[in-house]
Amino acid sequence: MKTKAAVLWEYGSDWSVEEVELDDPGPHEVRVKLAASGLCHSDDHVRTGDLQVRLPMVGGHEGAGVVEAVGSAVTTVKPGDHVVLMFVPACGRCRWCATGHSNLCDLGAYLMIGEEIGGGFRIHARGQDVSTMCILGTFSPYCVVHETSVVKIDDDIPLDKAALVGCGVTTGWGSAVYLGETRPGDTVVVVGIGGIGAAALQGARHAGAKYIMAIDPVPWKREMALKLGATHVAESMEAALEPLVELTRGQLADVAILTVGVARGAHIGPLMSLVAKNGRAVVTAVAPHYEEQVSLKLHDLTFFQKQLRGGLFGGANPRADIPKLLELYRKGDILLDEMITRTYTLEEINQGYADMMEGKNIRGLIRFDD
Repeated sequence: MKTKAAVLWEYGSDWSVEEVELDDPGPHEVRVKLAASGLCHSDDHVRTGDLQVRLPMVGGHEGAGVVEAVGSAVTTVKPGDHVVLMFVPACGRCRWCATGHSNLCDLGAYLMIGEEIGGGFRIHARGQDVSTMCILGTFSPYCVVHETSVVKIDDDIPLDKAALVGCGVTTGWGSAVYLGETRPGDTVVVVGIGGIGAAALQGARHAGAKYIMAIDPVPWKREMALKLGATHVAESMEAALEPLVELTRGQLADVAILTVGVARGAHIGPLMSLVAKNGRAVVTAVAPHYEEQVSLKLHDLTFFQKQLRGGLFGGANPRADIPKLLELYRKGDILLDEMITRTYTLEEINQGYADMMEGKNIRGLIRFDD
């Protein structure tokens, strides 16, 4: 079928919204009509070349919609089902899935290969094969994806809100709850209040943190953070240190989570300086692929037992966690509506990313026409 999509043809260029040809689903694939796609910073990491992938590429990895067609071997969903797309597929059979780490599923290797699971391409434009971001490509009203990338959800959940749980919300929530191991009474610091940081605040709140400090240089984001669960705010990690010392009687934070737009090696030292003895620093933000140098005090790891942890998809098990988080949304325990600060048409995608870079959005969202 013919549809339109936002295609990245070369690093540093704008997204090009144009007509593409979308193949029918293969035996293990489904075609989804999308309701919305989140504008996540990771796609901009590809545009800038911070992440190296196969180009040309249809962007987008945070979407939800309705299944339109399924391949002959698909057993997990059927036409008419409402689904969220996971930015990391989960096979349920590899070592990582079988041990409760499906965010690390072996099928995740396809995210960097550039081809669809099983090989080949499902999108074509200008006479060329086109890859898809995270083997999804949600910057299009239609996508064909492997069934291991979809999670069925209840029909009453608004699909535009559900889209956020395919990446940002689950990643941020899990960074606080799973990777950070936040416990009742803990002090948590979240550095960078975009979509992932906003979800991390809510995860820390739900886990019972006593104090939650949000750090961001943008004043209105600090105001939003207070509505999303923060108890205190600061404009930088350096500015946060003194009030954090006073707040915790010198103990510092049990958990500090880095969720800035672009992670740098220079962020790690200041992040670790906010962490208490036996505390956990979680690096969720994406760094450029060439970033290799990190500055930190090594004796903090030994003499203060501070822990530095990486995180993918918040350490979550998305087949279980996506429905769980949407149930919490239904009950009002997670705020998703408030995280969506601006909506765009597909043709406005470049404006959406410009707004993100100018600090105007917690999470921008593309809504597709019915």
